[in-house]
Amino acid sequence: MPVGSAVRDRCRTLLGDHGEIRYVFPAVSAGPGGTGNFLVVVTASSISVLATRTLRSDRPVAVFAEFPRHTRLGPILPGPVIELDSIVFEFDEEYAAVVAAADAEIFAPETLPPDPLPEL
Repeated sequence: MPVGSAVRDRCRTLLGDHGEIRYVFPAVSAGPGGTGNFLVVVTASSISVLATRTLRSDRPVAVFAEFPRHTRLGPILPGPVIELDSIVFEFDEEYAAVVAAADAEIFAPETLPPDPLPEL
């Protein structure tokens, strides 16, 4: 299920001028530092990991980490899981296509399908 426009608006407000939001997906981190809910936000210039409220994973409250846009999110490991800067994030299988598309946009743009409605 895509992340709603209200969540995107909250992310945009927290990030300020990072460019247009391209992709957003929720993730959970579980590791030695404990667990936490996050939103991974991919813009034209960066990948931001936003910490969310404990019981409201749709409410970002702080920028937890930032990476240059040329950071690869994949490969997607079984779970599905990705690793960013030694932090392991687990996410729902339905967002695997989002992760793959975000990587393809930078590392293999020729594999993306053409825009079906370019005039919009």
